[in-house]
Amino acid sequence: MKELKGSVLNTDSYDRRRFGQLLEMSEKLRKVNKEGSSLFPTFQPLMGDMWACLFKMKPELLEEVPEGLEMNHQLMERVMSDEGYQEFREFTRLDDLAAALGTTKYSETVLGWVKEQAQRDQELAEALQNLMNGEQGASQQAADALSAALNQQGNSLSRMLSQATQEAIEAKENVKSLLGGIKAGSGDSELKKVPLKDQLLLAEKLSHDKKLKEIAKWAGRMKVIANRKQRSKHKDATSRNGVRQGNAVEQLLPMELGSYASPLTKMDFLRRYVEGQTLQYETKGPEQLGKGPIVLCLDQSGSMTNQDAISKGFALALMSIARKQRRDFAWIPFSSNAAAPLIYERGKITVQDMIQLATIFLGGGTSFEPPLRVASQVIQQSRFNQADIVFVTDGESHVSERFLQSWNELKSKKGFSVLSLLLGRESIQGVQGFSDRIVRASTFEDESVYQAFEI
Repeated sequence: MKELKGSVLNTDSYDRRRFGQLLEMSEKLRKVNKEGSSLFPTFQPLMGDMWACLFKMKPELLEEVPEGLEMNHQLMERVMSDEGYQEFREFTRLDDLAAALGTTKYSETVLGWVKEQAQRDQELAEALQNLMNGEQGASQQAADALSAALNQQGNSLSRMLSQATQEAIEAKENVKSLLGGIKAGSGDSELKKVPLKDQLLLAEKLSHDKKLKEIAKWAGRMKVIANRKQRSKHKDATSRNGVRQGNAVEQLLPMELGSYASPLTKMDFLRRYVEGQTLQYETKGPEQLGKGPIVLCLDQSGSMTNQDAISKGFALALMSIARKQRRDFAWIPFSSNAAAPLIYERGKITVQDMIQLATIFLGGGTSFEPPLRVASQVIQQSRFNQADIVFVTDGESHVSERFLQSWNELKSKKGFSVLSLLLGRESIQGVQGFSDRIVRASTFEDESVYQAFEI
């Protein structure tokens, strides 16, 4: 591990060691470091200070500038006095991922700005070259030339830093959209379950993969809708149907809450609560939430090309429901044939799985029977007797009577149900034989599609 040497901030051995670890984790940070270190030799310590100024609780510039770090001191002083810096720190402070992303963006930005100034200013270019050659007095010469550039072109650096800030914030939000659950505000807690190295890998993929970025955008939107649908379903399923004894706090009758609030009756309430004898609403609903696995058969024929990103955002929203309810999730992409099912136990997906999901697209024609056969195999091998199958297609196909007979026999035995989403098609004939519910919509953005999130 390469340890940071030299700092113009109040850093300690932990800070230096932690940045060294981040440098090992992040391919992007290493790439920026290599490029910057070829321009001036103190670029890696500068990156370490960039990280420290974003992550530390109270970063401060040293009053005495260490010898050879004059340029770093000037650049850090300029960054930390920038108008948007303090606000950005509210986002990055004590946040490993946000601070690492901010370090990458800030380091790229400062490097790009210094390069641009060196192309404009021959004196700065020569000073930097002398610095790389280790010539005596080059450090002060470069600092003087940089100071002049900052005085003349400091506003352009501010604009570039503002853009870098927005890109870092967007990058983290996209990672949260992909890896987070459907529950509002659960994104940061879900991220903590994923190793930082994998978070950085996904963030770096997002920075240059437009397709993955688009999937993240749709996944975020779809999860908001899925959360709303699930809350509504839970409310409907737990309608108040009477009174019973118990100790579920959220279901206690108002009179019992009054007993708790009164000093005269509080001890009696606590005794009855511990013994499960307090009065609460009866909330048995018409259906049990979170039954068996969720199986998604997703059409990836050529005609679905334009809806590929949004369809995968839809798949990730369904997967988040499975994760929240600890249900297995099976994703079966199909066109004229069906691919092998991708099984995510209890809806959990790794970063590598995420990248794989984003890059898979089959193309070709449309056939319904192959994915249904694969779904049959998944259901037969499942730990559960009940499953929710979501079948999504924009095509038409014929399913044989012989297959339908075996399908219906399996349905009677395993108790699964099928919701088919027909996109841009009026005819329901192809899916009618194997579906329990059919929803027609022109695209994934139609509200009718969101009925799938009630499973």
